[in-house]
Amino acid sequence: MADQPRRPRTLGDARTEAEAAFKKVTAKVAAAPPKQSAIPGIKEQVTLRIDQDVLEFFQEGGPGWQDRINEALRKAAGK
Repeated sequence: MADQPRRPRTLGDARTEAEAAFKKVTAKVAAAPPKQSAIPGIKEQVTLRIDQDVLEFFQEGGPGWQDRINEALRKAAGK
């Protein structure tokens, strides 16, 4: 006997399935919290992967290399 395709499991009776389907489409999605605007001068620590040669370029200038990277990114972002 050849393998027959399996039917999906049901939740039980038609009423239970209908209620579950109704809840799924009528459930209200929670609204996303309002996006906070960035406060100038406040910095956030992040992890960023950049190529080694780019990192070396900015570090060659000595201390302040992170600020120089930030300024280059700000310029690239058009700010």
